[in-house]
Amino acid sequence: MEPHNDTQISEFLLLGFSEEPELQPLIFGLFLSMYLITVFGNLVIILLVSSDSHLHTPMYFFLSNLSFVDICFTSTTIPKMLWNIKTQSKVITYEGCITQIYFFILSAVLDIFLLTVMAYDRFVAICHPLYYTVIMNPRLCVLLVLVSWVVCMLNSLLQSLMLLQLSFCTDVKIPHFFCDLSQIIQLACSDTFLNNMVMYFASVLWGGGPLAGILYSYSKIILFSIHRISSPQGKYKAFSTCVSHLSVVFLYYCSSLGVYLSSTGTHSSHSSATASVMYTVVTPMLNPFIYSLRNKDIKSALKRFFQMAVIKRKIVLDLKNHP
Repeated sequence: MEPHNDTQISEFLLLGFSEEPELQPLIFGLFLSMYLITVFGNLVIILLVSSDSHLHTPMYFFLSNLSFVDICFTSTTIPKMLWNIKTQSKVITYEGCITQIYFFILSAVLDIFLLTVMAYDRFVAICHPLYYTVIMNPRLCVLLVLVSWVVCMLNSLLQSLMLLQLSFCTDVKIPHFFCDLSQIIQLACSDTFLNNMVMYFASVLWGGGPLAGILYSYSKIILFSIHRISSPQGKYKAFSTCVSHLSVVFLYYCSSLGVYLSSTGTHSSHSSATASVMYTVVTPMLNPFIYSLRNKDIKSALKRFFQMAVIKRKIVLDLKNHP
């Protein structure tokens, strides 16, 4: 760390992807489109699961929670970035930055926890089908989600409070489109050893632990399918229910690994910011499509929803025409 005057700062500067003025409208339009698609797609999933009784199962309960967290995930970073582009300002307040970090960590880790819970749900459904409704009862489902929320909130709170103990230099430029924890720690003038240790430990614990659980669940599913399911149709049905979830897990972890490699390999913060788009924006945007395009239950629910909307509209029109 280069020596700087240690001052009490009140704001940071988010440099974003590019400082060229001619690129700002393109970046604004691109991210606004992705944000609206993300919010709309995930809201549709939540609406279908809550309104259709056929989707009142553990798997879709977890999926609706994942959709809600994905909306929160993108809403933590993208609206502020769009506002800065619109107002031609790069400023984010100190309090706003800490708040953004808190909700970003909360949403990111909660995404991983829910993906792990969904993997366990698939393991029970395929390997223990006769006991599925007994094991995955409503009480356990709510408890799993609640525990995930509590653990993630405490983890996020711990890292945010530790960040408050740091003093910062006069250089407050963040080469990112949001307040990234590692970037903020690098700007600090005070000792950051404990902050770095907690950050790396949390990354390994909350990233590696759930991944181990997901891999264990799917290894059991593969072994069960090979040894217990004899028909090709049965094996196809077992694996087809896992394809969507595996696709999301693969996309999330690969994009997160890409962020890590881009930040350590090239030492370029701008390349890290570009790679971050994959898991902060692209993955939440693609989740509704991944879970709906190959899912007959979601397609059927969407068809029933539109049919009910058409019927209700006809009833309203008839009442207006024949008072």
